[in-house]
Amino acid sequence: MLSYPGRRAALHAAGLGAVGAAVAGLATACGSDRPSAAPAAQPPPPGPAQPARPAAAGAPRRFAGRPVEIGHGPRDRPRVALTFHGNGDPATGRAVLAEAERVGARVTVLAIGGWLDAHPDMARRILDGGHELGNHTQRHLAINDMAEAEAYAEITGCAQRLKRLTGSIGTWFRPSQTRYATPLVQKLAQRAGYPHVLSYDVDSLDFTSPGAAAVIRNVTGTIHAGSVVSLHFGYADTVAAMPPLLEELARRKLSAVTTTELLTP
Repeated sequence: MLSYPGRRAALHAAGLGAVGAAVAGLATACGSDRPSAAPAAQPPPPGPAQPARPAAAGAPRRFAGRPVEIGHGPRDRPRVALTFHGNGDPATGRAVLAEAERVGARVTVLAIGGWLDAHPDMARRILDGGHELGNHTQRHLAINDMAEAEAYAEITGCAQRLKRLTGSIGTWFRPSQTRYATPLVQKLAQRAGYPHVLSYDVDSLDFTSPGAAAVIRNVTGTIHAGSVVSLHFGYADTVAAMPPLLEELARRKLSAVTTTELLTP
């Protein structure tokens, strides 16, 4: 497990706690890996302790009364969903998962199909940790700009890989290179078996490598009960931000749960 020296000092530098020392250490340990180019075609944990669950691949669910595109959950319960784009160096992904598990948090990972092709063991690693696994298209291209057949192939290509690896097409679909799906992409996702498209209301901007302190500020400055947060595997800043971010959620009495748990009464 990655160490996190000087947690309080780090929180202070971020306004709630910065992570300068941790960033330097983790940059050396993990590297600042950016997602690969798309191939061709201790304080208390955040919320009550959560029991371990057997690894199982969830299936998409329809949530009555919710729109096709979901950007957040109920605002009247102290839960949030940390969602991660699954791409990049799997070492940083494992480090993120380990930090979440250290305090009993669960996350949602939207995996890119090409990344699963290169690192098929990550599907089981995510599920074995009690987390949720979903679809972030096959090649992570600008899906809203695609013709219907190509966009549908992007969705179903990743769904097929998830099905082969886990027995399920995954719990959620998130479109690639966009926050919001067009009506066409929403329709295609439903045709592929996803009742909803998953958006978000908090953007960490971690993919810009702004430093861990900025990632923490971007999230904690706008997060509320029910928020869905966009984060990424593949970045050392994200790994370094996780311990103080989870600590701040605990201070605010917000539990980090999967997106399905966020929306389930």
